[in-house]
Amino acid sequence: MKIGIISGSVREGRNSAAVSEWIHEFAKKRNDGGIEYEIVALADYDLPLLGAKLPEDRQAAAGAAIQAWSEKMASFDGYVFVTPEYNHAVGGALKNALDFLKPEVADKAAGFVGYGSLGGARAHENMRVILGELSVATVYTTVNFSLMTDFENMSNFVPNDYHASNATAMFDELIKWSGALKTIR
Repeated sequence: MKIGIISGSVREGRNSAAVSEWIHEFAKKRNDGGIEYEIVALADYDLPLLGAKLPEDRQAAAGAAIQAWSEKMASFDGYVFVTPEYNHAVGGALKNALDFLKPEVADKAAGFVGYGSLGGARAHENMRVILGELSVATVYTTVNFSLMTDFENMSNFVPNDYHASNATAMFDELIKWSGALKTIR
């Protein structure tokens, strides 16, 4: 199985890269036989705003970015979405990127790793609604990093050790659900 770790922020100076690296290293150390983990940085895809009129000279590049995003997301059996919480919700760039998908992610599973003042909990709840519409099953356990206690100066990521138990449970659930849902695709 292949699990994509989606680094869901495009903001300059984003914390999602460090959080994504931490969760990727955590996943690899689990030694889950037969499971491949890959980080996918949303910032690497220059996706247009869904439905926005583009100048003719940008249309080909936008189409290529959408196609690359679609193909990458279709290549996975499950996902871990690493997302900040902005204004009590998932960031706009990740929401926009998800709006380009449906069959690529349908009948797959997802887990959540968040960060923010409340550890991204409200972004996770927002993601559950969005992914439900895309026919993605979401696992119960989440990993929530606080900007106040897991980051120095809200930018240097230094996670507390206690997050390992939630990360373990989240991956255990994600692997079970991803494997089960693979049988119906």
